[in-house]
Amino acid sequence: MSESSSEIRDIELTVNVAKRRGKAEPRLLLVDFLRHELGLTGTHVGCEHGVCGACTVMFNGHSARACLLFAAQANGADIVTVEGLANPDGSLNVLQEAFREHHGLQCGFCTPGMLITLTEHLRDNPDTTEEEMRVALSGNLCRCTGYEAIVEAGLDAARQLRDAGKERA
Repeated sequence: MSESSSEIRDIELTVNVAKRRGKAEPRLLLVDFLRHELGLTGTHVGCEHGVCGACTVMFNGHSARACLLFAAQANGADIVTVEGLANPDGSLNVLQEAFREHHGLQCGFCTPGMLITLTEHLRDNPDTTEEEMRVALSGNLCRCTGYEAIVEAGLDAARQLRDAGKERA
């Protein structure tokens, strides 16, 4: 092992709108940094190969697998985890509430990644179709729900967000 590979690095990033600091070895994964260094355990560790989507976070505005990124790569980045999706008062946002209403979760292990993925999808595709939503979710694995309730929740949230936008216009 070379000297530089065991060097501890200072990491500073914005997580859920708050500046955060921590220390990480160059090989520490972002998912482990979030969970163990920052105490944000909502981001789950699943397959550790980027396949299941349980560790999905928003990285500079785009969904990314935190198990495929090193913490050092996130230095200076803007990260949103599932803990950052709630409304400022702590209440569930529209998508989270739709998941609750439509029973879009069972064991909950995949839920954080599903919520992050759909947050980006709905932001970029407010008029999404069922087919587009299924494609967006295709990188997130769920072994409990069969996806029907998750898709229903996402479509309901899309409708509510569109209706709210029309009311403001």
